Amino acid sequence: MQPIKIASAQFENRSGDKAYNLSVIDRLSQQAASQGAHMIAFHECSITGYTFARHLNKQQMLDLAEYIPDGESTNKLIALARKNNIAILAGLFEKDSNDKLYKAYICVTKDGLVAKYRKLHPFINPHLVPGDQYCVFELYGWKFGILICYDNNVIENVRATTLLGANAIFMPHVTMCTPSTRPGAGFVDPALWKNREADPTSLRLEFDSMKGRGWLMKWLPARAYDNAIYAIFSNPIGMDDDQLKNGCSMIIDPFGDILAECRTLGDDFVIATLTPEKLTQAGGYRYIKARRPELYKDILGKEHEAEQKVVWM
Repeated sequence: MQPIKIASAQFENRSGDKAYNLSVIDRLSQQAASQGAHMIAFHECSITGYTFARHLNKQQMLDLAEYIPDGESTNKLIALARKNNIAILAGLFEKDSNDKLYKAYICVTKDGLVAKYRKLHPFINPHLVPGDQYCVFELYGWKFGILICYDNNVIENVRATTLLGANAIFMPHVTMCTPSTRPGAGFVDPALWKNREADPTSLRLEFDSMKGRGWLMKWLPARAYDNAIYAIFSNPIGMDDDQLKNGCSMIIDPFGDILAECRTLGDDFVIATLTPEKLTQAGGYRYIKARRPELYKDILGKEHEAEQKVVWM
C-alpha cells in the first residue's frame, strides 16, 4: 500500500436538480484532481438532493430514482471521472426492475462502476427499502468501505465493515442542525445563511454548537479510533430543502485526529494524505487483535427486532 490523497467535499445541492448537482460535482472534482487527489467523496444523495424526498409519493420517488449501473447519472459520473482523471463517490436514489427503491452510494472511475452500496437504515421516505449487505472494495491498493449516515450510528456496522478488511470508510451524510432529545440540538435559522457574508460569526456559532459540529465530535472520531480506520466524512452545507446544514466535511485518521476539515461557508473540499503506517500504529489495531469473540458472539448475535426512530421526523 502506498499513501493516497483523498478529498472530501461539501456543497449546497438543489432538490431534484441532477444537472446542477452534477455540474458542481464536476467542478469540485476537477479542482481536487488538479491538487493531486486520487479520489473525491460527496455527501449522501448529492446527485438528487435529499430532505425534499420526505414529501414524495412512490411514483414521484420512482421518477426521481435511477437504475444502477445503467442510469443516466451513473454514466455521467463515469464520464466526469474520465474527464477529470479522478475517482468519484456520490449518492442518489436507486430503483430496480421490481420498482423497489434504495438509497445508494457509488464509486466510479474512468473505467466504470467500482462499487455500489445501499443504505442499511434509510428513513427519509417510507418507500425506501433497506440494503442487506456491507460493501468493501479495493482501489489503488487500499480497501475501502461505505456506510451512509445513520448506518454509522449503529456501531456494529462500522466494526463489521472494518473486520471485512476496510482500511478507510466513506461516511456520506446529510446531518446535524435538526431537533433531538439531546441537550442543545435544534434547527438553525435559514436567515443566518442568507446573511452569512455580512455576519458569518453568528452563523458559525450555531454551526459549531451542539446543534452541529459539537455533536459530531462526540462520536465521529471514536468510529475511526476504535476501529483504526480512516473516516472520510462528507456532508452538505447550506439549504437542503427547508433545512440548513453545516458542512464540516472532514477526514479523520486512525488515531481519531482530524487531518483536514472544510471550514468555509460555501462549496468547498479538503484533501488529506492517507498513509498505511497509521493503520497498525493506532490503538484500535491492537484492540481489534485483543478481541475475545467467544465472550460475546452469542450476545451480539442474539435475535433482535430492529426499531428505528428518527426524532426530528
